[in-house]
Amino acid sequence: MHSNDRNYKQSDKLLKMPGKLDRGPVEFKSHIVSREGEIMAIATREVVSVPPTIPIIAAVETMTECGFRRLPVVDAGSRKLRGIITSGDIINFMGGGDKFNLVQVKHGGNLLSAINENVRAIMTQQMTTLPDSATINDAIDIIVNRRVGGMPIVDGEGVLVGIATERDVMKVLATEKVTLSVNDVMSTSLRVTDPDCPIGTVTRDMTTHRFRRLPVVSNDVLYGIITTTDIMKYLGTKKVFEQLVTGDVAEVMGLPVRNLVSGKLFTTSPEKSINEAAREMLEKNVGALPVIENTRLVGLITEFDIVKALARK
Repeated sequence: MHSNDRNYKQSDKLLKMPGKLDRGPVEFKSHIVSREGEIMAIATREVVSVPPTIPIIAAVETMTECGFRRLPVVDAGSRKLRGIITSGDIINFMGGGDKFNLVQVKHGGNLLSAINENVRAIMTQQMTTLPDSATINDAIDIIVNRRVGGMPIVDGEGVLVGIATERDVMKVLATEKVTLSVNDVMSTSLRVTDPDCPIGTVTRDMTTHRFRRLPVVSNDVLYGIITTTDIMKYLGTKKVFEQLVTGDVAEVMGLPVRNLVSGKLFTTSPEKSINEAAREMLEKNVGALPVIENTRLVGLITEFDIVKALARK
């Protein structure tokens, strides 16, 4: 039996750290910041987008080249928004969830064949958008209460005119100096995975639990962090094809996740201010930082955690 076929209990392990108070759900309306303004002031206006007829692989290549987690899908002529493709959709398609049926059922497990389907086959059509008249508060409300990380912005005709993300909002909110530390807002109940866990198991875990990232832990030591973007890049950079002999997706999804973990690992410490953590995320172009104390992983702080905390102030 191949070593990757073992049942890795580590991938289902919940890392729970004692001593942190459960601060409960955000009551957004009672903590809403008094920051009114046009969403277009912080949004990206020159939005890269693709038509619904573009092949999945071409959309993934565009996202990989541009460093995007999401890509709006618009009609080629009118630029009316038709959907959005995210790194989460890609890992769902590669083996994480219901979109994997396109590979497994329609194409008999042949990934090389399935990636040439139109992107409309796996794009998200029921998406959360913002009107171009929205305020920054409207964006914060959606991020905090609906846990949506990026929102296409449309005009009255449904035409794509911009996109606003968690990072855009965090950049604005983090200019306000606060006394909160990383320890105050980080997540301490973490699902982690093992370096030898198969990629397919990780994609299913991420899709099921709606995680964008998983710390990779070996013998209680942080090995790295795997993100939906890392897995998507595996497809977008064509490295996946080096592993394919028959074209069957199982050849790829059975490989250990250690193959995809980036060599660069940026971390932070519990005592740092969340302003400093936000600045580090922006400088390093990452959406989360593992929190290390005495060489041990004690938590994870994300863009979402920072936006949620600052929105309550």
